[in-house]
Amino acid sequence: MNADILFFFNDHMDALPLYERLERLILEQIPGVKIKVSKTQISFSNKRGFVFVSFNPCRGAKERPSVWMTISFGLSYRKDSPRIDVATEPYPNRWTHHIMVGSEEEIDAELMGWIREAAEFSASKR
Repeated sequence: MNADILFFFNDHMDALPLYERLERLILEQIPGVKIKVSKTQISFSNKRGFVFVSFNPCRGAKERPSVWMTISFGLSYRKDSPRIDVATEPYPNRWTHHIMVGSEEEIDAELMGWIREAAEFSASKR
């Protein structure tokens, strides 16, 4: 495990297994991924960033699981699902979706499909 990633999770060590599952699945399913750790997020990129991990809450405190992290990804359209906590359109035809996950089981085939789609969308941008 990268020391920068461990430092990122310093105050949220209970969420580290969630991240480890997500990272493993991304690296297994998407070729050529680079990982960059900053103070506020971990970015996964190919040509550009396509998925981001943070502790930015996208639910009220009473609605959050005890252990959680936020996964954000971009698509060219708004994905409608009850799993998506927030979707915004910062630029025309560029939608950012935020999902709060609280268990490894939530990092499933459906979520990974959206992440693969986000990676394809990112790679297709000029």
